Amino acid sequence: MTREEAEKALQTSSRRSFAVAGLAALAGAGAWKWAGTEENLRANLERNASLTKGLVSDRRLAETYPVSMAQTPRTNGVIGLESDLDLDKWRVMVDDSKPWTLEQIKALPKFEMTTELRCIEGWSTVVRWSGVRFRDFAARCGVNPASTYVSLTTPDENYYVGLDMASALHPQTMLCSEMNGEPLDADHGAPLRLVIPVKYGIKNLKRIGNIRFSQQRPKDYWAEEGYDWFAGL
Repeated sequence: MTREEAEKALQTSSRRSFAVAGLAALAGAGAWKWAGTEENLRANLERNASLTKGLVSDRRLAETYPVSMAQTPRTNGVIGLESDLDLDKWRVMVDDSKPWTLEQIKALPKFEMTTELRCIEGWSTVVRWSGVRFRDFAARCGVNPASTYVSLTTPDENYYVGLDMASALHPQTMLCSEMNGEPLDADHGAPLRLVIPVKYGIKNLKRIGNIRFSQQRPKDYWAEEGYDWFAGL
């Protein structure tokens, strides 16, 4: 893909994403006004999520772009990042009992991609991400095959996201330690963040502290505030 083709695809993709988000918001607002209850609005969101969830597969990949188009995204989102971080003591705890260092994670096969980070607010930025595929990490962890969901939280657990297993194991879902060729800074989730380009930015959790696998759908910060739990594009 040439730069000109990529820019045209990006413009089309951004307009489409913004339109979909706008229609979803209008539909939700209409449902609220018509039904007058949070329960009906939530039911509509769950129906929309079930339709989007059915589109997740290894064959449905987010658009990729030339590295030359990569830029630094906004630093939206500070929940869970307020406390000081000692990088030497930082660990990812898996199922509350298996600590992983950054060096252990980076020892897995390296993966890089240049994709669009899309915010639910309507803006987007092309970013070059480097790290490891989440599926490679999960395979090394020896996850219980009966697990159907994944929960990720910041070290203080003030911010948290939930993923269905199909989304977590999507080939473009990654544990990212570098952005645009440089180690992540604190504002963008150092030392390790989740990148999942088939979902909106609210699912791309920064500063991962805990990863838990389960058979029950985990809580999700923005879903508790009324947003779609699935948050797929």
